[in-house]
Amino acid sequence: MAPKYQSIADSLRQEIENGVYTSKQLLPTEQLLCQRFQISRQTVRRALSVLEDEGLITRRQGSGSRLRKRTRPETLLNCTIAVVTTYISDYIFPDILQGMETVLAANSSAPLLFATQNQIAIERKILQTLLTMKGLDGVLVEGSKTALPNPNLDLYQKLIGQGVQLVFLNGTYPELADTPSVLADNYGGGRLLVEYLHQKGHQNIAGIFKNDDMQGTLRYAGYAEALRDLSLPLEDSQICWYNTEDRKSFLSETFVDSVLDDLAGCSAIVCYNDEIAFRIVSQLKKRGIRHPEEMAVVSFDNSQYSELAPVRITSLSHGTQNIGELSATLMLRLLRGEECHSVVVPWVLAEKESS
Repeated sequence: MAPKYQSIADSLRQEIENGVYTSKQLLPTEQLLCQRFQISRQTVRRALSVLEDEGLITRRQGSGSRLRKRTRPETLLNCTIAVVTTYISDYIFPDILQGMETVLAANSSAPLLFATQNQIAIERKILQTLLTMKGLDGVLVEGSKTALPNPNLDLYQKLIGQGVQLVFLNGTYPELADTPSVLADNYGGGRLLVEYLHQKGHQNIAGIFKNDDMQGTLRYAGYAEALRDLSLPLEDSQICWYNTEDRKSFLSETFVDSVLDDLAGCSAIVCYNDEIAFRIVSQLKKRGIRHPEEMAVVSFDNSQYSELAPVRITSLSHGTQNIGELSATLMLRLLRGEECHSVVVPWVLAEKESS
């Protein structure tokens, strides 16, 4: 069996080859790597030494680890890329879109932007439009309702048949498993949050999840299996589900109140995202319930919602990595004919006052 430091070096080497760390040419800090792999700083340093000896990175005290500059510049591409996301201005999407635009613009590639509102019918119209476009080279796409069967798979197949490159982000479809994707480790994130709350002494941990997107079902899967493995109770009554069509009503004060009534027997809540967590924390404050003494709240995305809440929310982030940058980089590698693999982005815990 290979030493632990060698397996860490192998994981980081694979991510470097997949273009995960091209943004700013900077690797995560030793502290973040210790947290991610649950290992000592000495082991991290040995792993980084392996990569340094191989000429992949340079290390400088106080500056961290950086990728070595390429000896020859990559050929700039002049491509037309369509970007299809569920939303444009909501929540985490501005950062994702900005990351895509930065990478594509640096390669003389023009992005065309579309939004589906997470609606299958709108997605179909957009895909039909893309099929008629001349000179379309690739599509960066966040699929609609990725936890459900998609009737638009025929159009995705036609795009592939026309030679258009596809890269999925945030979710994918089993029928298109060979198509590269950039996904967060949502299963691992669900486990991580439960394990964190358990270490804090919580036994009854509720969950709020979205059931029509792949992110929600995977976060639930990690959450549920962590509860099982830790011998913690898992009752249907402690799980609250919602979907795209429920979203507006779900965020209302009346609905959040009813959710909190249902989850009153729990001491902690794992929320699907910061938007939900923000509403939960706000309503708990109105009820005079203290954080985290009476109720802890944790979440995903470490967005502005987590910072602007009445009590700052403990949330998972992607650290220095940006899903938009990674997916655009993967697309450019495909268009250059380079070997490409899907990327799974780990979560990093940002601990704050809500837990």
